[in-house]
Amino acid sequence: MIDGHFHLWTLARGDYPWLQPGMPIYRDYDLYEYRPQLRGIGGAVLVQVAETAAETEFLLEIANASDGLVRGVVGWADLTAEQIAFPADPLLKGVRPMLQDHADTGWVLRPEVLRGLSALRDRGLRLDALVQERHLPILPHLAQAVPGLPVVIDHGAKPQIAAGRFEPWAEGIAKLAAETDWCCKFSGLVTEAGADWDIARLRPYTDYLLRCFGAGRLMFGSDWPVVTTVSSYARWFETAWALVPADDRSAVFGATAEEFYGL
Repeated sequence: MIDGHFHLWTLARGDYPWLQPGMPIYRDYDLYEYRPQLRGIGGAVLVQVAETAAETEFLLEIANASDGLVRGVVGWADLTAEQIAFPADPLLKGVRPMLQDHADTGWVLRPEVLRGLSALRDRGLRLDALVQERHLPILPHLAQAVPGLPVVIDHGAKPQIAAGRFEPWAEGIAKLAAETDWCCKFSGLVTEAGADWDIARLRPYTDYLLRCFGAGRLMFGSDWPVVTTVSSYARWFETAWALVPADDRSAVFGATAEEFYGL
């Protein structure tokens, strides 16, 4: 099994502006703390949380010293640069611009960004799309502008579960799933559901993701340690396992991530 999305950070690095004192996750998280969380999972994808090239190198160092646990890294690159220097390390599988942090919803469609995404595709790398509901209408245009770019939507595009809101998220997800071959992460959903979440609150959204994408385009991610703001790793894993039909688990909990990232 594969955990398709987790994070590590060291505060002293100083490149995490979104992490602020007072947050429950404002401390260091390392691989020694992550390993005991795993529930039969044998590999994982380590994902960036800082928009710096230095953090990408930091994550690649962790991956290369992980004795095979970290099978891929999703880093960061300046997609607006005229010449992008992607690290040559084979453990680098993709990049993640933090699209949710850009006030301009259409930032990813800017000509200089599309040029960078074409370079990403040509380098054989993938895009993790950290998006919100507001981005869903523009994403089919991205698929048309950069054909052949492998893309995975992080955290189901962050539906407003705590508010009980289904539209326009559902319409956007259905259109995106139908018009592209992109994948989607079965992750981050409990964070959107609120501290008092339960499986019943999640099920309409997870069932919908399964219906739209199918198990072959969905991958489990813990989003650890962010998930710990509302849940333990174990509780989210057990809930996700229960939400996915038995016949679909081999794909959602392993095969989709392996194929998409080339693990």
